[in-house]
Amino acid sequence: MSASTPEARQTCIRDCHALVPDASGVLTLARHQDILIQGSRISEIRPTGAPLAPGVEVLEGQRMIAMPGLINTHAHVSMVIFRGLAEDVSIERWFNDFIWPLESNLTDADVYWGAMLGLIEMIEGGITTVADHYFSMDEVARAVEGAGTRAHLGSTAFSSRGYQELARTASFAERWKGGAEGRITTCMAPHAPYTCDDGLLRACVGHATRLGVGIHIHAAEDMNQTLASVNRRGRTPIQVLQDTGVLGVPTLIAHGGGLLPQDIELLVRHRAHVGIAHAPKTSLKLGMGLAPVRALRKAGIPVGLATDGAVSSNTLDLFEALRLLALTQKHDALDSEVMPLAEVLDIATRGSAAALGMGDRLGTLAPGYQADIVLVDTRGTHWQPLHDPMAGLVYSARASDVHTVMVDGRLLLRDRQLLTIDKERVLAEVASGMERLAQRVPGSRIQHYRP
Repeated sequence: MSASTPEARQTCIRDCHALVPDASGVLTLARHQDILIQGSRISEIRPTGAPLAPGVEVLEGQRMIAMPGLINTHAHVSMVIFRGLAEDVSIERWFNDFIWPLESNLTDADVYWGAMLGLIEMIEGGITTVADHYFSMDEVARAVEGAGTRAHLGSTAFSSRGYQELARTASFAERWKGGAEGRITTCMAPHAPYTCDDGLLRACVGHATRLGVGIHIHAAEDMNQTLASVNRRGRTPIQVLQDTGVLGVPTLIAHGGGLLPQDIELLVRHRAHVGIAHAPKTSLKLGMGLAPVRALRKAGIPVGLATDGAVSSNTLDLFEALRLLALTQKHDALDSEVMPLAEVLDIATRGSAAALGMGDRLGTLAPGYQADIVLVDTRGTHWQPLHDPMAGLVYSARASDVHTVMVDGRLLLRDRQLLTIDKERVLAEVASGMERLAQRVPGSRIQHYRP
């Protein structure tokens, strides 16, 4: 095999501190380690000092923490182009007066350049995988393909757009399944039980089963939605998912701020292939209520970390989200000892991978796992003195501390320099559409929000 082929590429991240599970499975920091990478996978993690074979590319890791690439379990990446346009409003006004009118302006090109901008932000912040739920998803897939990242993509479907739209959603899932050299996985993406009737949800299940993919859906986002569903349909949103067969296929549920105890009991029956995407900043900003993270984890239901879209969270920064996760759970429990460092980092890495059904290949630094690795620079003043690097990751780290990012062993960012995207062109393309995209035309709305 030629040494130039990706499978033959050998890399060593030398003398880093590696975030790895210990013998009991708890995340810990192994100091002064070499991470050896063969092609797209980690081949060995060992103490620094052993000689390297000739031809191995070396990335110096001194004063760096190596961690699994962060996984953003729920986002609307292209919505970065609307950042800052829906502030200090209720969730009803957020949808009806701002977002759904603004989204009536979208073209395929807008979605592409928005996706590229969002991917830049995520790469620079150490996010290597994103679960994206949006429109014009062929454009998003093209952006992911070019950027070199990993993505789980679904094309949004509403009942109001009819079954023809659903057929396009399924066609996208089939067309891009396994795309970008296997870095793209796909799913069916019905928007939510409050915008999709039972018939459409059942049809989504049929397509998902036929294609061998899962479903990514918003559900029980807040308690008002849950109560409205009970009043209108006699069932909670999670019961709707059960009754329509959604929970019978791999399912990623976004938010879950309105989950009731009986919903958790129902989810337990499907925990082998159901995950929750928790976006604490959006939950706080829109007053939606937090997902019951501790109860879900106690029940064995995977919980992953998410940013949601930048119109509700303002950033695609998972370091910010993991810090909010820790703080809000402590506040919610009125107990400073809940959600310790190792658990927060576990949710952001292994938990997020499990929520996407990818825990066998992502979210862990260990031999055989994909080489999706981030190096975090600990030399900043805000890290000093560095008594506890894991505390630094949770409570001190900034997205701007990300030094190096690789996916499948391929470098996307090195020494803070993007290697796969022309950042200046992306910024210029996005800026050129700002005035048009910010217009809210009276009566122009893609949907109407009614919980």
